[in-house]
Amino acid sequence: MRFLLDENFPKAVCPLLVGLGHEVIDFREVGIQGSPDSEIVAMAIAEKAAILTTDRDFFHTLGQQFPDHHGIIVVALKKPTRDLIIHRIGWLLEHVSEGSISGRAFQLRDQAWQVYPPLE
Repeated sequence: MRFLLDENFPKAVCPLLVGLGHEVIDFREVGIQGSPDSEIVAMAIAEKAAILTTDRDFFHTLGQQFPDHHGIIVVALKKPTRDLIIHRIGWLLEHVSEGSISGRAFQLRDQAWQVYPPLE
């Protein structure tokens, strides 16, 4: 699976993802910093990549505006640290099959999570 890191997402997640056999594209390296969120989504769609971000707007609006996306994963913690963010991504990949990520927006909170559209 491919992941596109939004510019606000810690690069420290890369070893976890690569270690699990995933490919990681860092928007900071291939995009223009400060780009509108819609450009990040467009790049992720073109690259067939799920987006990793801490920007809650991706969950609430962009997932519905761009139905062809390959997955949006928002980590929205009260006091985020690199380790906590990595832990939540690891949890998601352990509990949700890769085939269930495409076309869905996930919001991972401290003790709960949401997904739209719902998993079957």
